[in-house]
Amino acid sequence: MAHTLFVPLMLTLGAGLATGIGSTIALFAHRTNKRLLSFSLGLSGGVMIYVSFVELFQQAREAIGAIYGPQTGMGITTLAFFGGVLLIGVIDRLVPSVENPHEAHMIEELEKKPKNAKLMRMGLMTALAIGIHNFPEGIATFATAVENPTLGIAIAVAIAIHNIPEGIAVSIPVFYATGDRMKAFRYSLLSGLAEPVGALLAYFILMPFMSPVMMGCILAGVAGIMVFISIDELLPAAREYGEAHISIYGVMSGMAIMALSLILLG
Repeated sequence: MAHTLFVPLMLTLGAGLATGIGSTIALFAHRTNKRLLSFSLGLSGGVMIYVSFVELFQQAREAIGAIYGPQTGMGITTLAFFGGVLLIGVIDRLVPSVENPHEAHMIEELEKKPKNAKLMRMGLMTALAIGIHNFPEGIATFATAVENPTLGIAIAVAIAIHNIPEGIAVSIPVFYATGDRMKAFRYSLLSGLAEPVGALLAYFILMPFMSPVMMGCILAGVAGIMVFISIDELLPAAREYGEAHISIYGVMSGMAIMALSLILLG
């Protein structure tokens, strides 16, 4: 069991710690590469949407349909999909936030704003908001990697890309408040650790009830979570960087890369 869980846990940990990459970029780079960020966020969204509908939803439907029959299996899979949408939607509405943690932030902001102690609360609340958002993302990476390690790698990379701007969102206000680059880096890194923690908690709570039907419901719920994240967070953030067409090129590239990899590895 420990060997089975090691790779999914490492993938989830790596995806979560990508917030540290965003923090490093924000604190030590000189300019924002808007075109690259816009393309990367679009790419991440394309991977998530394609995997959700083409692989996860279909795997869930087949697993549940094998037990309950095609029609009932499709119904349960659809309910689980929208259950995932509802879960992340409720989290999105209830999480406290003094500003939108997914708003586009520029490295150049570090030069423009004076140090302000009141901004520490903004940084901490943003870290809290992102940390809570990262719980279902951790479940998505972990559950998929347990069932299919190849898909797990693709989702881990997509979520890692998604977490880079979140690291920027945490580190900039903390740096404003303290002037301490290392403190800003630590807080952004901690917000990403919610992914492996959430994944493990959810997994061990659900493990006693695990069955093909339960795994199918989890995969369908994960698909719903990732579609919501893509539409609600990734694509709007990609467009906020002012490169609308490039973000769409990223979406199409992500879908094409995912489709090709599934054909080659299938």
